[in-house]
Amino acid sequence: MIKRLYIKNYTLIDELDIELYPGFSVITGETGAGKSIILGAIGLLLGQRADSKTVKQDADKCVIEAHFDLSRYDLQPLFDENEIEYDGEDTIIRRELTATGKSRAFINDTPVGLNVMKELGERLVDVHSQHQNLLLNKQDFQLSVVDIIAQDQPLLDDYHDSFAQYQQKQHTLRDMEADIEQSRQQTDFLQFQYEELNNAHLTEGEQEELEQQSDTMTHAEDIKTALYEADNALFGDSNGAVSQVKTALSALSAINRVMPKTQELTERLNSCHIELKDIAQEVSSYLEDCEFDPSELDAVNQRLDKLYDLEKKYHADTVEELIRQRDELKQKLNNIENSDEALQELRQQIAKLKDNCQKLADQLTKKRQKAAKEIEQQMQQRLIPLGMPNVRFQIVIDQQELGRQGQDNVAFLFSANTSTPLQPVAQVASGGEIARVMLSLKAMISGAVKLPTIIFDEIDTGVSGKIAEKMADIMQEMGNQERQVISITHLPQIASKGTHHYRVSKDETPNGTISKMQQLSGNERITEIAQMLSGSEVTTAAIANARQLLKRQED
Repeated sequence: MIKRLYIKNYTLIDELDIELYPGFSVITGETGAGKSIILGAIGLLLGQRADSKTVKQDADKCVIEAHFDLSRYDLQPLFDENEIEYDGEDTIIRRELTATGKSRAFINDTPVGLNVMKELGERLVDVHSQHQNLLLNKQDFQLSVVDIIAQDQPLLDDYHDSFAQYQQKQHTLRDMEADIEQSRQQTDFLQFQYEELNNAHLTEGEQEELEQQSDTMTHAEDIKTALYEADNALFGDSNGAVSQVKTALSALSAINRVMPKTQELTERLNSCHIELKDIAQEVSSYLEDCEFDPSELDAVNQRLDKLYDLEKKYHADTVEELIRQRDELKQKLNNIENSDEALQELRQQIAKLKDNCQKLADQLTKKRQKAAKEIEQQMQQRLIPLGMPNVRFQIVIDQQELGRQGQDNVAFLFSANTSTPLQPVAQVASGGEIARVMLSLKAMISGAVKLPTIIFDEIDTGVSGKIAEKMADIMQEMGNQERQVISITHLPQIASKGTHHYRVSKDETPNGTISKMQQLSGNERITEIAQMLSGSEVTTAAIANARQLLKRQED
């Protein structure tokens, strides 16, 4: 729950630093005083998108920061998952927005994305404003209420996983059917392409080898002349290099005994003679084999032309790419040939997944039907004290095709009296009745969900008198269940029920209009409630009435 709220340079707020407490608190103030600004600032802490226009005029940036006590709400796994330091007794959430539109978010001084801030915010604070009453017309909201009371989240998670697999397999089936149909229309063409490439007897690396052979054969005369000259220089008569080196070797060997230092030269020259003789023999061998058949060159070039034509036709750069295309064509033809079996196998997988989804959906339905009866009873019990003695509240669950949330279509039906038939609640309930229905739902949900803070923004619209007092009792009861409940209200009956009372006001200063929020003491609170009772002119009767309201609260 929120322990402290700090706001600086946000719209009309210059600086606000205020403590908040567990239990039931109320915030009052005239229309336009800035209560919505407070909610807007809290919304930024919950991950809502920011607008640079909300930065106070002439300020560089605004800062909204709140300290939370999370020690009772098992939220450490969320912090660990996002690698954020956890401090259950004092978690600090901060949002900064510059006048240029840059926004930064922090949790315990760790920079985080808005998605993380929003995920945590949804676990910390529920802000119920008047527009949320429209949720009563939303089928998914009604279903979520039933799921919360049914406490079926683990089962719903299993269903979501199974349904996602089912949808994925259906998507795969549609793609496969389309591919097979398209491929079948092209079977003859695919078969022709495969046979053309297969009959080419392609071999990896052959193009490079053939290109080398072609280049060698094309320069046959130059090669033969060079080999002949080299062979003659090495082995030619008595002037050949091999013979000359051998003569030098014999000469040095003859003086080794009388001139020992020539021994090393002799050994080195002997090595050269051996290597040179070996080279000369290889050159001679190449010369003997250097016979080029023009028809062989034609065959090599014809094969290369064939490869080049195939590469151009199939938009390939290498023989290896042609081989890959050939193998892919073969696989496509095999798939077409075996397509009926593949489709049948995939359809069987889909049928099994659907059966599993159906089983899980049936279990969800049973849990929801049981929860629906419980909700009907609780709503009856909660609404009767709120001025609806003849109220009827019924939940109808109809079956539909399997969908993301199962097979159930949920509708909340309502009638405030015995003469009016049950109809969808959003269509027949008045504004005051919807406010009471939503408050009852929130009170019921809060008992099933450990939500630290609930803020009601003028949920009392359309009610007054004793009904308002009963609504305050409900909010007070919610606040007594280890929870923080804050109500922004215009009704003195509700304001008097709060354990803590805050007033939002607006002042004109030399620097412009500013909003401020302060906690009221005993006499200040009496004056505030009296003003709510009588208007701008506080009468003696209003003071007495305010004292009486607060005394009843103390009693």
